Amino acid sequence: MSNFFGSLWWLVVTLGLLVTFHEFGHYWVARRFGVTVLRFSVGFGKPLWTRIGKNGTEYCISAIPLGGYVKFLDSREVEVDPSERSGDFTAKPIWQRMLIVLAGPMFNLIFAVFALWAMFVIGKPDYQPLVGRVDGIAAAAGFAPGDRIDAVDGESVTNWTELSLVLLGHALDRRSVAVKVTTGDGREAVRQLDLSTIPADKQDMAAMREVGLTPKFLLEGEPAVSKIAPGSAAEAAGLAVGDKLVNVDGARIGDWDVFVAAIQTSAAKGKPLTLDIVRDGGPKQITVMPHKEVEDGKPVWRVGITPTFIEPPHDALRRHGPLAAVPAALRETGNLTRKTLEMLGRIVTGKASLQNISGPITIATVANDSAQRGPGWFFFFLALISLSLCIMNLLPIPILDGGHLVYYLIESIKGSPLSEKALIAGQYAGLVLLAALMGLAFYNDIVHRLLT
Repeated sequence: MSNFFGSLWWLVVTLGLLVTFHEFGHYWVARRFGVTVLRFSVGFGKPLWTRIGKNGTEYCISAIPLGGYVKFLDSREVEVDPSERSGDFTAKPIWQRMLIVLAGPMFNLIFAVFALWAMFVIGKPDYQPLVGRVDGIAAAAGFAPGDRIDAVDGESVTNWTELSLVLLGHALDRRSVAVKVTTGDGREAVRQLDLSTIPADKQDMAAMREVGLTPKFLLEGEPAVSKIAPGSAAEAAGLAVGDKLVNVDGARIGDWDVFVAAIQTSAAKGKPLTLDIVRDGGPKQITVMPHKEVEDGKPVWRVGITPTFIEPPHDALRRHGPLAAVPAALRETGNLTRKTLEMLGRIVTGKASLQNISGPITIATVANDSAQRGPGWFFFFLALISLSLCIMNLLPIPILDGGHLVYYLIESIKGSPLSEKALIAGQYAGLVLLAALMGLAFYNDIVHRLLT
């Protein structure tokens, strides 16, 4: 329950902050061009607090804290008195209206730069790109435990998060890439990772697993019990949520695969598992007899627990001084923007699954997880979401900022505004498309939650 309220809180903070900043961009540029702003609201719904500014704008905080909005004086919505015509949004030149619309996404871009600057100044802890175990494609390419990965296809990496983002893109593109490594004994080497051999039916994280690189830190952490299935072998044996799993049949559990393999080996011989665990700070030993199930006509033994991973201490830190953090934040913004656009292109072309489109449930969960990891991680998360809002709002979909920009571009070429009938048709089409995207995002969120 605490995770639920934590996720809800950080969702409100994230969307409230980023959407309000987006709307402030529209507001600020509109005021520079003399547009009358009737209302600037933080949140939606019924106003809980209001104040009228000297410029006549009504500032308010509303009941639903998931963003905000700006309401301009607009002759398409109300009859405008001739004396107020200079403040009418529709009376402004096309280039001014385009800049007002563009300001929202651009303020999201500016916020992303600021968030990444804050991340670099505070410092973002991570793990070195050290290989712990290899199999599959990586093993065939000659990778070995202890290798430190320095660059992929000429793009340098300093931690495992950067490496994962770079490898994911190449894995989805099924590319063969040159990987520069420093071996465990200090030698530099270049290895060719042929990702074109990844099966076509493997997408997203399944494609990443085919690469065959397991980070060292995953082998140094401790798995713990996060969920126990009702009526399972784990429940019958007395395992409890929060138990740390140390050994199975005398073998150290540094990797969940070790535990899964031990279940199948011992159970196939009809032997119970002997688990060494830590509960409430003290050691304890439990015996578990896995239950037999059948999958695809084959016997599979299960204990009935869902693990969580207790990470070891971080061994890498991305940090710069306040001045050095400025160019670093600009470079990182460009890098993340490029990767976001590339991923969007992969979704459109079918190289990446539509499951990558996530909704508020996933955002809330990741927001909470990022906040728990520390301010550096949370600022990184805010930067990613802010960039996503910037790019999403620039898509040429009616009712989004990008759609309005298309309208104004057509108006500038045509010499007159689009007809009201065309505008209404576009709005309906935009609503249908946006509703479909939101429906897909919610569907992906719900399915993901059911499967995890």
